[in-house]
Amino acid sequence: MRFADALATVIFCGLVALLLLTPIPYGSVEPWAQAAFECAVFALAFLWCVHAALSGSWFSGELRLFLPLVATIAFAALQSIAWSHTNIAGVSVGNALSADPYESWIFALRLLALTLAGLLAIRFTADSRRLAVLANSIILVASLSAIFGIVRLTTQHRDGFLLASLRSADGFAQFINKNHFAFLAEPAIGLVVAMILLKREPGQRKLLYLSALILLWAALVLSRSRGGLVAVSAQMIVGALFFIYSRRPASPAAARSRRTRIIGVAAATIVAIVITVAGTTLWLGGDQLSTGVETAASEMSARGDERHEGGRRRDIWRATLLMARAHPIAGAGLGAYWAEIPAYHNASGVLTPQQAHSEYLEVLASAGLIGIGLLAWFLVALLRTIQRALEVFTGAQRALAIGAIIGIVGVAVHSLVDFGLHMPANALVFVMLLAILSLNHLDQPVWAQAHRSGAFK
Repeated sequence: MRFADALATVIFCGLVALLLLTPIPYGSVEPWAQAAFECAVFALAFLWCVHAALSGSWFSGELRLFLPLVATIAFAALQSIAWSHTNIAGVSVGNALSADPYESWIFALRLLALTLAGLLAIRFTADSRRLAVLANSIILVASLSAIFGIVRLTTQHRDGFLLASLRSADGFAQFINKNHFAFLAEPAIGLVVAMILLKREPGQRKLLYLSALILLWAALVLSRSRGGLVAVSAQMIVGALFFIYSRRPASPAAARSRRTRIIGVAAATIVAIVITVAGTTLWLGGDQLSTGVETAASEMSARGDERHEGGRRRDIWRATLLMARAHPIAGAGLGAYWAEIPAYHNASGVLTPQQAHSEYLEVLASAGLIGIGLLAWFLVALLRTIQRALEVFTGAQRALAIGAIIGIVGVAVHSLVDFGLHMPANALVFVMLLAILSLNHLDQPVWAQAHRSGAFK
């Protein structure tokens, strides 16, 4: 059992190391980085098997949130199977549900690695100290990325900045696409907001978290990610609403009047947040914001682009809907969007979309109604898991669970217009948020028990 305990520590530390290292090489978007990430997760899963053999225990926590992911893995593997072969010009071509069976199989392996990472986090986050390490690791990696992004923005004058593919005036931090940094910052902002508003911490710790929040917000504005700004604004509103509803009335009279005042207070809070967000955005990046608004208007305009390249979101979304209409039941294949979309993308051919620029539309086009059913299953499981977490968790664990909820809200809003979860690093952080919600109620240490009268008791 001592060896099993040591092995559990090794597995948890390996998971945290993955969380810290995976974002470094462009968010692990390149094939070699994805392969390294998947092999590392499978190695940790092998150690999990050894630990289970020694301890006699495989799982812990609430696993319903990961069942839709397992079903999606099975469906992607099914899409990759060729049921017949056709001879074309002397070459045997397999017929499968997917337009690119190989990429669908790769998608299944990648999602399997992410699911295993989430299950490892649930199994080996065994106490509140490890939970704090997990949450603070998410905040740390996003903060370091924000610092790198600001330094790169202010000092880079030629292509290549520590990483060879980082071009001057393009992307942000270590990401080639500036919007992908926002998907890393949003979960961290959710956790930081919860730590500031809902957790009873010493003053110096709250100042540290407040500094991290200011850093992440400044980096997000400087990244010029419009979807990220909208998503974080939604996060701030949700965080403020959680804070308002968490305040305990001081007396029965206050409790009676609380319901009549809550709407007014919530409205005033939302207005204050919107003004603050707009003011800081204009202050830090007014010129970039005005340019971004003009670009967004042109992307959604009904007028065609002069070059007929079809690179605007409006054009890509129209082609994606046509693709979904042509494959209504099982879709064109998870991971195979790039292979099928040229048939429906009415443009010059100079630019070919590789993603739908909307995670939800891509699910519809790649997995059809079956994919929408899997997504609905996931959302129902998520709501039930959130309800359980708010009912069961107390103290610091409850605050971090609410932070995970706020982070998930940000990612869900931003995913309407972007594809940041295609980056394994961002997807790993998102899965860690799911794991935080799915934990068992952890025993609080002595210092936390003394402050259990805090948020949401």
